[in-house]
Amino acid sequence: MLAVAGFLYWWELPHTRESFLAPGRRIDDFRGDYAFLSNFFPAPVIFEGVEYPTVEHAYQAAKTLDQEARKKLKAAATPELAKKLGGQLPIRPDWPQVKVQIMRELLRQKFQRHPELRELLRHTGDAELVEGNTWHDNFWGACRCARCNGVPGRNWLGRLLMEVRNEIAASPKS
Repeated sequence: MLAVAGFLYWWELPHTRESFLAPGRRIDDFRGDYAFLSNFFPAPVIFEGVEYPTVEHAYQAAKTLDQEARKKLKAAATPELAKKLGGQLPIRPDWPQVKVQIMRELLRQKFQRHPELRELLRHTGDAELVEGNTWHDNFWGACRCARCNGVPGRNWLGRLLMEVRNEIAASPKS
């Protein structure tokens, strides 16, 4: 059971609410009822043998080959700080080629390691998952600010979450 300050407790999550299970909808805000979809959600994952408190921490650490920088990222007090620190790192040369696959593996692990999150993801059904944002990230999501209006987001985070959800749906309940 994940119970963390600032997030809902398991029994408070909307896993049985009708609106949560309604078919054919679009989820484009990974806060509130859908905070568990965010890379900032406190669900520890392991990257190259090291446990990180969130997918965001691990993803930022994966950007660099500098082991000291990775230690600082692991120790970052919040995923927001990890993201900020990650923006200041020397980036590994193959990053453009590997970043989507690394995110895919981190998301798979997040939902494999945390059964309650796996069930919540399963219960999003056939909803389109879109990492809606206002910080101009049209690679991982779809920015909805005035400046980006009409610019299609690639929505890699949403696409990968739906891919993991499909894998979960195809596997026996565990």
